[in-house]
Amino acid sequence: METRVALIGIILENHDSVEQLNRLLFEYGEYIIGRMGLPYPEKNISIISVAIDAPQDTISALSGKIGRLSGVAVKTAYSSVGTK
Repeated sequence: METRVALIGIILENHDSVEQLNRLLFEYGEYIIGRMGLPYPEKNISIISVAIDAPQDTISALSGKIGRLSGVAVKTAYSSVGTK
């Protein structure tokens, strides 16, 4: 199965969505290479980056689910490198 490496950038503006976001990241944990979260209290937001190595459909599914959370913005950048 071919996988791709991607970086999912997340801006969390609604802290009520934290539990749902963490649940999604746990659900896809087998694909996650690493994640970094930066609280930005001056703006009352959190900035999260997630490095992932997964099939294209899996990355798209996770990104879509995150994007449907209230007060959460998400963008995904894909590497051109595929792995088998």
